[in-house]
Amino acid sequence: MKLNIQNETSRLRAVVLGTAISNGPVPKIEEAYDPKSIEHIKAGTYPKESDMVLEIEAVAKVFEKYDVKVYRPEVIQNYNQIFARDIGLVIEDTFIKSNILPDREKEIKAIEYVIDQINPKKVYKAPSEDIHFEGGDIMIHNDHVFIGTYRGQDYSDCIVARTNMKGVEYIRSLFPNKIVKEFDLRKSMDDPRNNALHLDCCFQPVGKNKAIIHKEGFRNLDDYKYLVDFFGNENLFHINRDEMYYMNSNIFSISENIVISEKGFTRLNTWLRSLDITVEEVAYSEIAKQEGLLRCSTMPLIRD
Repeated sequence: MKLNIQNETSRLRAVVLGTAISNGPVPKIEEAYDPKSIEHIKAGTYPKESDMVLEIEAVAKVFEKYDVKVYRPEVIQNYNQIFARDIGLVIEDTFIKSNILPDREKEIKAIEYVIDQINPKKVYKAPSEDIHFEGGDIMIHNDHVFIGTYRGQDYSDCIVARTNMKGVEYIRSLFPNKIVKEFDLRKSMDDPRNNALHLDCCFQPVGKNKAIIHKEGFRNLDDYKYLVDFFGNENLFHINRDEMYYMNSNIFSISENIVISEKGFTRLNTWLRSLDITVEEVAYSEIAKQEGLLRCSTMPLIRD
C-alpha cells in the first residue's frame, strides 16, 4: 500500500474506521480518560454499545457511497476501539505509530494487518517512551503540520494532555521540510467545556481555504491569532463553548466538497452548505459522549 496524506481535505481513497463492536462494559470513573466520559458515567447516560454500533456503521455506509476503501480493526473482546485516530497517523507516505496511553496499546495491534501492507521503511515508532503524541493532535496542511500540545507544568499528572513538546520535536525531526507549528491547548480534567482533548476538538481545516475554530481552546492568544492570520478571519467559522463541547470542530472531510457531520450541528452544517459543500449528516451524539466524534474515529491512509 502506498500511503499519501498531504492535508485534511483532499479526496479520500482509503481510511481506517474504528469499531464499536464488543466495546465492553461502562467503565468505572477511575478508568475513564476524559472529563466528558466521567460526566456521563456519573449521570448514568454513558452510551450503549448497540447505539454506538449503529452510529459508526452509518459512517461506513457513507464511505461506501463514495467508493472509499475502509479498513476496520480486528475486534478485541470487551475493548474500546472506536477512536482509530489516536493510535497512529499518516503524513505524506509515512505511517507513524503513536505513543499512546499504556492501557490502549492493544489498539495498534488490532490494525497490524494494515500496517503490514505498508513498506516497513515507511513505518515509524518514537524511539523513547517519554515522546508522547496522538493523531487527534496532528494535522497536516500541505507544507504545514499543525500540532496541539500542552505546556503546563502539570503535564505528567494531566491525563487529558496527550501530546508533549518532545512529541512535537519528534514529528519535526521526521519532516524537516515542513513548517511545524505547535499550539498550547486548554486542558481540564474536571470540565469538558474547558477541555480541548486534542487539537481537532477546537480547530479543523475544511473546504478549500476555510477552518472551524474555538478561540477559547487555546491557552495562548497568539496561537489563536496565528490561525486567524493564516486563514483570514473571514474564512473561519467560530464555534462557542457549547458547540465545542458537542464536538462541532470534529467533523470529517471526504473531499474539499464533501464532509460527514453530526446531524445536530445545525449552524455549522448551514454554513458548510453555504460554501457549496455537500454535508452527509449522521447521528453521532452517543459516540460524542466519550469526547470524540467523526475525525477521532477515522485514520485516513490515502487521499488524492
